[in-house]
Amino acid sequence: MRSRSGLLVVLACAAGLPALCRQSEKDPFAGRWDLTITTAKDTYPSWLEFTGTSENPEVHIVGRVASVHAASDVKRAGSRLSFTSSESFGKEIPVTWELTISDRKITGTQKREDGITGQIVGVPAPALSRKTPVIWSDPEPLFDAKDLKGWIPDVPSKNRWKAEGGALVNEAAGANIRTKRQFNDFRLHIEYNCPKDGNSGVYLRGRYEVQVEYEPPGENDKFHGMGSIYGFLAPAVEVSPRPGRWETYDVTLVGRTVTVMRDGELIIDERQIPGITGGALNSHEGEPGPIYIQGDHTGGMRYRNITISVPKQ
Repeated sequence: MRSRSGLLVVLACAAGLPALCRQSEKDPFAGRWDLTITTAKDTYPSWLEFTGTSENPEVHIVGRVASVHAASDVKRAGSRLSFTSSESFGKEIPVTWELTISDRKITGTQKREDGITGQIVGVPAPALSRKTPVIWSDPEPLFDAKDLKGWIPDVPSKNRWKAEGGALVNEAAGANIRTKRQFNDFRLHIEYNCPKDGNSGVYLRGRYEVQVEYEPPGENDKFHGMGSIYGFLAPAVEVSPRPGRWETYDVTLVGRTVTVMRDGELIIDERQIPGITGGALNSHEGEPGPIYIQGDHTGGMRYRNITISVPKQ
């Protein structure tokens, strides 16, 4: 027996009410998805957004290392979706994706041209719609300026981080480093000193990178330059480059809504972060996560006066 709501949709389509008719025809892949990919040697996060229609599908993807980018050769057939992308592992490597959807869960396979195959599991990305807290706690230091207590390098054997002169210093490219503590919503204050040609980043909850870089002019567009949410959100205000000088970020993250102040300039104002950025720790967007600092690109980075405030009950 057809449900009353289903009958209403049928009647609406017959009566020429396109809005309700289109609602019934929404593609099951539509929306944003948090993916986890498991290979023979590793497990890492990914992210996908499906827009358009079954007849004219569009896919944007975040892979292992790249920022968000459009997929190619997108094909839809029944419960299946396929497309190609590329990732840079020293060189550009084509990647083929084959996905199937059932009961709002994605499964499938990722095949890289270099011979690595991964198994994919995906779930709908959470909305994370939360109100801005009325009261925040007093700022609490995350770095005591004396040692690495409270911080964990992701690859201890490659760790080049140390406390020096009151700063958290990365002597050379090696490991990334994160707080032992994890957070939901917060206000983060962090001061950074990025040298010429330096490249780093501060990951919010370990998933959303606020870019820190002074690479050569023209190397990065505004979606990948200083102050961007890497690949997704560009700064609305340009701030003159200041390599080798101390600067500040003041970041408020509530749900997936972010505000970024750079040296007192409002550069991102209550914007929605669509999904994880390349290099994220995981794709579990509904869970708390650490403050995570990138150290595997270049050395010479310095951070200090790292404090955090959380919602006060």
